Amino acid sequence: MPDHIHILIGMKLNCCLSDLVREIKKSSCTFIKNEKLTRFPFSWQEGFGAFSNSAWDVRKIMNYIANQKQHHSKSNFEKEYKNLLKEFDVEFKEEYLFELASE
Repeated sequence: MPDHIHILIGMKLNCCLSDLVREIKKSSCTFIKNEKLTRFPFSWQEGFGAFSNSAWDVRKIMNYIANQKQHHSKSNFEKEYKNLLKEFDVEFKEEYLFELASE
């Protein structure tokens, strides 16, 4: 998707999620710039969202990621993310959620 990415990762319990996300952002940013994949300046938004899952949900999540283009034709990223936060009972304040590129 042009405005976000879904990644399904299996992690060991001793892995620090914020360190992993920092490495993903750093490595992918370097790759995008080195390969000149966009003519526009590229950078990641600050922060990230992460949700845990059970082993039973892996196939469902893989299917969702594989078909996200179709899914997002019905719902945009911001709406999807807020729905996930509500579904997982995560309290949030609207003003702290997004730094959209258009702002």
